[in-house]
Amino acid sequence: MKNYDVVIIGAGASGLMCALAAGQRGRKVLVLEHTERMGNKILISGGGSCNFTNLYLKSEHYISGNPHFCKSALSRFSQHNFISLAEKHNISYQQRQLGQLFCNGNAVEILNLLLEECRLSDVKIQNRSTIKKIEKDNYFTVMTNSKNYVTESLVIATGGLSMPTIGATGFGYEVAGQFGLKVLSRQPGLVPLTFSNNDLENFSDLSGISADAAVSCNGQSFRDSILFTHRGVSGPVILQISNYWQPGDEVIINLLPDVDLAKTIKQWQKERPKTELKNLIGELITRRVANRWLELWYYNKPVNQYKEKEINEVADIFHAWHIRPSGTEGYRVAEVTRGGVDTNELSSKTFEARKMKGLYFIGEVVDVTGWLGGYNLQWAWSSGFCAGQFV
Repeated sequence: MKNYDVVIIGAGASGLMCALAAGQRGRKVLVLEHTERMGNKILISGGGSCNFTNLYLKSEHYISGNPHFCKSALSRFSQHNFISLAEKHNISYQQRQLGQLFCNGNAVEILNLLLEECRLSDVKIQNRSTIKKIEKDNYFTVMTNSKNYVTESLVIATGGLSMPTIGATGFGYEVAGQFGLKVLSRQPGLVPLTFSNNDLENFSDLSGISADAAVSCNGQSFRDSILFTHRGVSGPVILQISNYWQPGDEVIINLLPDVDLAKTIKQWQKERPKTELKNLIGELITRRVANRWLELWYYNKPVNQYKEKEINEVADIFHAWHIRPSGTEGYRVAEVTRGGVDTNELSSKTFEARKMKGLYFIGEVVDVTGWLGGYNLQWAWSSGFCAGQFV
């Protein structure tokens, strides 16, 4: 005999949202979390200020094997719905660049919102619960390190592989495999890229330097800051493009996106003809980068000594720096996991598995990955809320 209507495995963003939504419908809900505390990823989001959604949300800002899958949930529980919930709990927030919304306080406010809504709906949350086994007969039996639970609806909200130091595991994919659901290949997403050996030798000592840049890969482009690290490149623009990068792909970086360098050099030839080019370009970007680029790919001399062909070649090395990353910094620092449970296995309306009645998958464990900037938390809110209407 069942002792809960709904058991949700995972007390992160999607799991807690699903729990409060189901609880508001009068369902008897239990949330099981294997770590010590709930909402670990929420608490570190946005550097601790929680970038909880984005005003400019569109389905095109998500990557999936089925790009249409996310549309239903995002429309039924939008960014505006979550903003209303935050305002109901008197959470003050601010808009930063590109529509990103952050708490004026800290991420604990968002977690407390979810926990309070769960409390009001009599949701039970049990932490330090390790799942030993799941069986299915008429109902699901979830066996833990302390007790067994029987439930009509089982929701997998265990996230992906990113950030194992705060509890990430592949448990959700294992459950999908146990019940015959297809799981697509997974890769770290929103993650720094690492240099090839040659680039590492040439650029690792530029670590700590940042610049505004436009970055392209596989037909996708972003504009934001880039950061040189000891092992490669990072910063918001690199995290964004990493979602579109595959091993072996080339990444093209424009280090002077607001400048027509060829035109500017010709202007310098008239106005500052005796000045060395590295010093002039060093006024547009850091001098160390200007010097290194000219050392590696060209040569430095007074600007009036450059011919037309040379000017165009110099412009190209700053406007189109080509790198072929050796890889990424991996799940240790990746903000999300690309890939996951195949969306073709799930209903886009209910998130129920087509092959297994009563089994649901939500949040990051599903093959839906958002851009940097609040999109992945919004996917957690949307998928969790929508599943909560049906479990």
